[in-house]
Amino acid sequence: MLKELFRIAPKLESDGSFSPSKLALKLAVPATTDYVPVVYKKYTGAKSKIAVIFTEQKNMTMKNGKMFSTGNHPVEAILPMLHLQEAGFTFDIITPTGKPVVFEMWAMPKDDVAVNGFYKQYEAAFKAPKSLVDFVANDLEMDASYAAVFVPGGHGAMLGIPEDINVGKTLHWAHEKGLFTITLCHGPGALLATKLIDGKFIYHGYQMTVFPDSVDKQTPMIGYLPGHMPWQLNEQLTGLGAVIVNKKADNETIIDRKLITGASPMAANALGKLSAETLLNSLS
Repeated sequence: MLKELFRIAPKLESDGSFSPSKLALKLAVPATTDYVPVVYKKYTGAKSKIAVIFTEQKNMTMKNGKMFSTGNHPVEAILPMLHLQEAGFTFDIITPTGKPVVFEMWAMPKDDVAVNGFYKQYEAAFKAPKSLVDFVANDLEMDASYAAVFVPGGHGAMLGIPEDINVGKTLHWAHEKGLFTITLCHGPGALLATKLIDGKFIYHGYQMTVFPDSVDKQTPMIGYLPGHMPWQLNEQLTGLGAVIVNKKADNETIIDRKLITGASPMAANALGKLSAETLLNSLS
């Protein structure tokens, strides 16, 4: 009753999962983003593709047994893609088995024309993506066509992706071929999959920005999460030798070798600009 009164009760969805409370949405989901179009010198070379690996899973079971309605955060996916598209790059939309991309639609900035326009542009591809199984089997030899692998954030990136051997194979491929890997917020959970190949975590010693465990531990208090996380992302990454440089869920970004990361949804625009500029400079 008190949670309802103070608008901090998570919202029960039709499938039994919970999306964030009214207060959490007010605090964490603005109606617009900080995206501003940038005029880039468009890339016109052969390495124009970016493989974008999305989650196809929706519900995360918290420690208390309640399910969080999650998926890919639309801002964390679309803002970087907007910048990369403006820079001349194209996308392979991919999920682990080819099931539709799952978005946290409650996080869609309803008044942001650019974000909603991009979503509509790619809606058909989001509903019928490529399968990562097929991508690994058929496309890894075509590395001359690719510039980067991008894993968007959202808590859904922690569902299945870190345990998917094909994610591990794809990230090893990008690493070995000198492609960039781009990710943000909870997306770095995908990096854990690299240890599935010969037990080697290829980002040992890398600096990166990741959504802080300390913030995830606080968000149940305002009803953003319906309970505490089943496992802690920072803890897992640092345990394997990653160096997480941010303390806050802010707009911080960093490049370490060919890894480009951002700290939170607030970093999505900056990450997009940094990624576009970095890819253009490296391919010029």
